[in-house]
Amino acid sequence: MFNEEFETLPRPALEALQLKRLKAMVERVYSRVPFYRQSLDKAGIKPEQVTSLADLQRLPFTCKQDMRDSYPYGLFAAKMEDIVRIHASSGTTGKPTVVGYTQKDIDTWSELMARSFVAAGAHKGDIIHNSYGYGLFTGGLGAHYGAEKLGASVIPMSGGNTKKQIMIMKDFGSTVLTCTPSYSLYMAEAAREEGIDFKGLNLRVGIFGAEPWSDSMRSEIEAKLNLSAIDIYGLSEIMGPGVAIECQEAKQGLHIWEDHFIPEIIDPDSGAVLPPGVKGELVITTITKEGIPLLRYRTRDITSITYEPCVCGRTHARISRMSGRSDDMLIIRGVNVFPSQIESILMGIEGVEPHYLLIVDRKENLDILEVQVEVDENIFSDEVKHLQALSHTIEKEIKDLLGVTCKVRLVEPKTIMRSEGKAKRVIDNRTIDS
Repeated sequence: MFNEEFETLPRPALEALQLKRLKAMVERVYSRVPFYRQSLDKAGIKPEQVTSLADLQRLPFTCKQDMRDSYPYGLFAAKMEDIVRIHASSGTTGKPTVVGYTQKDIDTWSELMARSFVAAGAHKGDIIHNSYGYGLFTGGLGAHYGAEKLGASVIPMSGGNTKKQIMIMKDFGSTVLTCTPSYSLYMAEAAREEGIDFKGLNLRVGIFGAEPWSDSMRSEIEAKLNLSAIDIYGLSEIMGPGVAIECQEAKQGLHIWEDHFIPEIIDPDSGAVLPPGVKGELVITTITKEGIPLLRYRTRDITSITYEPCVCGRTHARISRMSGRSDDMLIIRGVNVFPSQIESILMGIEGVEPHYLLIVDRKENLDILEVQVEVDENIFSDEVKHLQALSHTIEKEIKDLLGVTCKVRLVEPKTIMRSEGKAKRVIDNRTIDS
C-alpha cells in the first residue's frame, strides 16, 4: 500500500476522522462561501449543529447547476492568491464547470492518485504511459502527478497520434497504461495493423476510466493488450481521477478514499439515503478540499456501496462499477456531452430547425456520435456543396465548443419523430453490461 496507516484505518477511527473533517469543512464553507451560507440557513442548520455523521443527511445537496450559476469562482472557498491550479469540464451552456486547487489540494490529489496506482498493482519501478488528455481536462495531469508522487517514471503522451503511442510503448518499455478503455482497444487495432503484438510489450497493468465500460469489455482489453485492466473513477468537480479505484487483488468494486470523501447513495427522485447494496445515485462530500469544497455533491452516477471487508486489507468502502446516470448526460470518448449543449449550438445556426437526434455507436472500439438535424425546405433543396458546407460548419462548431468530434447528417423537414411528451433526443446503441 502507498499509505497503509490511512488505507487500513479501522471503521471507528475512519468515521471519527470523517466527522472531525466534516465539521471543519462545514464551518469553512459557511464562513467563506455565500452560496453555502444561504443554503445552510435555508435548511435551518448551523455548522455547530453538525455533531455526528448522521447529521450529514440534514445538509443540503449541491448540484452541477449550482456550479454553473456560480461561474467561474463563486463556490471557491480560498482566495485566488492561494489557488495554484484551475481545471474545468464542459457545461450545458458552453461555459465550463470551473474547479480550483490550492497547493494542499494538489498534494492531496497526488497522494490519492499514488494510492490508486499502488492499489491497481503499480509500483515505483514502473514506466507509466499516460494517454489521458492534458489541459483543462483533469485526467492527464491528475495521473501525471500521481505517478511522480509514487516515484514511477511517467511518459506524458496525452491522447492521439496512436502509431507514435505504440512505438513509444514498445521502445520505452512502458509497463502501465492509463487511458480510456475504448482508446486502449483502438490502440490494439492500430498495433495489429502495424504488425505489433502486445504480448511482445512490457505492459502489465492498464488503468482505465473517464467513460463507462463493462466486464466483457475488460475481458476483451485484457486479451488484446495482455495486461490486467483496472477501473478508476473520478470527476473534476470532486477532484479528478483517483476518487475511487479497484484493487488488483479483488476487482470487486472501487475503493473510495473515505478519509477525504464521504459517499452516500440516494434515491435520485426523493433524495432519501439508501442502504448498502441498493443501487442509486452517488453523492460525495469532500472533507479536505480547500479550493472548492463541495457539500453532498450529486454526481448523477448510478452505483451501490458496500462496507464489507476486502481481501486486499483496505478498509475503505467500495462502490460498484457505474451502471448509468440519472440525467441525460452522454460520455463520448471521455468528454461529457449534454443534448442541450448541442441544441444551443444548432439553434445558433441559420436554416437549422429545432428538431435533432443524437445517435451514439461504438465502432472499432471507439465511440461515434452522429447528429441528425432537420433543415428548412429551402436549404434542403439547395446544392449539395451548400449542404456539405453547412454540415462542416456544424461539425466544427460542436468540436470547437464541446471538444467532441461528430458526424452531422442533415435531414429534410418533419423526418425526425415528434413526441407529445418529452422529446427523445438520444439513441445510445452502446451496450454496457455488468
